[in-house]
Amino acid sequence: MSVQVFGHKSPDTDSTGSPIIWAWYLNSVKGIDAAPKLLGEPNTEAAFVLKRWNLDKPEIISGVDAGAPVVIVDTNNLAELPDGINDADITAIIDHHKLVGGLETKGPIDITIRPLACTATIMVDLMGDDAAKMPEAIKGAALSCILSDTLEFRSPTTTDHDRAVAEKLAADLGVDIASYASELFEAKSDISAFSDAELLRMDSKEYEVGGKQFRVSVLETTAPKLVLDRKDSLMASMTDVATQDGADQVLLFVVDILNEEATLLVPNDLVKTVAEKSFGATVTGDTVVLPGIMSRKKQIIPNLAV
Repeated sequence: MSVQVFGHKSPDTDSTGSPIIWAWYLNSVKGIDAAPKLLGEPNTEAAFVLKRWNLDKPEIISGVDAGAPVVIVDTNNLAELPDGINDADITAIIDHHKLVGGLETKGPIDITIRPLACTATIMVDLMGDDAAKMPEAIKGAALSCILSDTLEFRSPTTTDHDRAVAEKLAADLGVDIASYASELFEAKSDISAFSDAELLRMDSKEYEVGGKQFRVSVLETTAPKLVLDRKDSLMASMTDVATQDGADQVLLFVVDILNEEATLLVPNDLVKTVAEKSFGATVTGDTVVLPGIMSRKKQIIPNLAV
């Protein structure tokens, strides 16, 4: 039975590219039949990466069969995975997020969780000398994942090792990092085709803080005005999205990649309290700018308080 490799729901570039990278490695190097999968439609940046490197979009699945062998990448959070994931045969986890708990395996497995900015960086390390065998398209996917997750090395999650791996991949591909990153972020910033509900779910994760269930959404962009021009309708849509998703509130952070700051939409007193208690912010209107806030994983989630 083919091993299914997938990341989290609402797939970004890392959760789109990393399953492709690892499935290639299992197939081509380890001789294990494997196939990359997605748990949703890839975002605009990830779709650009697939087209740029002539990669087939993996099949989108909504669940996994009991006993089916799977490798989980770029998450270990039960809430971000298909229902029934614990009935599957989880054979490995490769991730760079905090350990959440809740996953159950059939037996001992390989788990690699490292404090690096990107899953693809970990995969290149795990391949060792075999990483040199990656074809151009797979190297392109890996480079894209690292540049996306590090926001071209601007994110505080970036390590020297992430940068070194990205620079080596770019050199192998003959790609100028600054120019290519600009293309990535331009694709990420194109939100014109998405409804408010789709934007609120596009890059979001579910967390419980102080007994409150939050959908924490991040939109990384080089054109924040395109998002903020829609703030009234976005805030109006938050109630329905939260209700449908079983959350108390949607928190939307609009990350300005170039100015290295985030704007949090503040639709009510709950979010006002979150902004003040979590980030020491003074809120006077329906938005608040948070200087230096770039990373959900390192700066937003660890500080959330109600």
